[in-house]
Amino acid sequence: MELYGYPLKAKFNQPRPLPPKVLPATSTMSASCKNRTPYLPESLSMPWMPNSYYKAAALNPTLSPLTESFPGLPPTKMVPFISERPNGVFTRHTLDDWHRSNMTNYKESETTRHNAERLRADLNRTIKDVYQQAKRTQGESTQNLGERVNDIEYWKSELCIELDAMIRETNSLADMQKRLERALADTEGPFQVAHKCLLNREKRMGIDLVSDDVEKQLIQEIKIIRSCRERLQQCLDTVNAQLMCNKEARQELEKDLADKQLGHHIDSKCYQLKNTSRDLHFFKGVERIDATVSVPETWARFTDNNIFRSQSARAASAKLRASTESLLMGTADEMWRQFSKVNDAFTSRITEIANAKSKIQTHLAKTRQEIFQLETKIQVIQKTIRDKEVQLKVAQTRLDERTRRPNVELCRDAAQLRLVQEVNEINETLRNLHQCLRASEDMLQMLVRSKGVLEYELVVKNNSLFIDQERCMGMRKSYPSTVQILGYVSAGLT
Repeated sequence: MELYGYPLKAKFNQPRPLPPKVLPATSTMSASCKNRTPYLPESLSMPWMPNSYYKAAALNPTLSPLTESFPGLPPTKMVPFISERPNGVFTRHTLDDWHRSNMTNYKESETTRHNAERLRADLNRTIKDVYQQAKRTQGESTQNLGERVNDIEYWKSELCIELDAMIRETNSLADMQKRLERALADTEGPFQVAHKCLLNREKRMGIDLVSDDVEKQLIQEIKIIRSCRERLQQCLDTVNAQLMCNKEARQELEKDLADKQLGHHIDSKCYQLKNTSRDLHFFKGVERIDATVSVPETWARFTDNNIFRSQSARAASAKLRASTESLLMGTADEMWRQFSKVNDAFTSRITEIANAKSKIQTHLAKTRQEIFQLETKIQVIQKTIRDKEVQLKVAQTRLDERTRRPNVELCRDAAQLRLVQEVNEINETLRNLHQCLRASEDMLQMLVRSKGVLEYELVVKNNSLFIDQERCMGMRKSYPSTVQILGYVSAGLT
């Protein structure tokens, strides 16, 4: 009887066939390879075996014991050595082929040299023509660039003159704007405070981002402040519109002037470039790119339109400055009453958030305690599973060892039956324990999720308290003094 793991004896008995003198055709080799099945180790298809069998199978058999086991092997089937091959098996070319190849190379070399001589003569003529054509073309391009530089310089001077005049007019109109803005300076502080309170309350998170009474009162406060500034704003809007028109005209002039300066710099640089200049590079395919957006007529008309627009804006601005006069301040009593309402709403909302925060902290503490207790139970279940797995290893090891009993000793006795029953019982117990563990872990995840929700809500409440109590109410402490001053000024004017 053979040991498992050894290859079949026929694999050692069959001698190697003599290699053919001439390599077979590719079609023959591919056809023969199609009928071949890939070699699969026998250990993959054999049933499970102990490691001792594989160790015995891993020994490499030698020629000596194999020859002694089969003394009847005829000497004609022995594998020949390389030195027994006949001479000339690997020769591929003859001496005539070698001479013919050399003669062919000589003739090709002579033909190539003759063609190269003719090509050199043609190249000399072509190079002279190229130099003359390039010099003429480059001169024409340089002349056109010089004319373009002169045109740009003229329009640059016109733009500079108009830009200086527009800057002076814009500065005069800006002084008039500042005079109008002084009337709005006293009401700017309360308006900014109310606006910042709304922006800060937009940073509330989660469920606390609600439209409560505080937000409604803040919106109402902004509306009241805005209504008090409307009369001044009407006069200022016209100035702002004209100032914006002046700025737009100025920006167009500056943009056009900047483009002219950059274009003048680029064209001057191109005008001064020569064949001996530095930083000359190849830009393959640049001649096929047409990035132009205008022609000389539209280019000059564009700058002329910008100058005409600037002149019209300057005339309208001068007329508006002459017609702008007095200002009127509004009272601040209504703003003060709304300020008190907003503070009362903030106080009430802060109290509600503080109570909700206290309740969340209580529930969070109870949830954390329950998580701790459930984690302890999960550790107990995991320890029980590990203990049962050790018992399962013992039972399975016993069954495994009993499979090695020889011949008739492989008896299905009471011990065998009890071991099988024990393995099944332990497996059933492990399944139940794993189910309990999964249920506990699921419950733990729910508790952790609930804890996360409570912690998030606690963060939300802390954030809301910080926004309402620290940021908003902190800014509104300096608000009454400004309102009172405005009230006094309004009362004095009346």
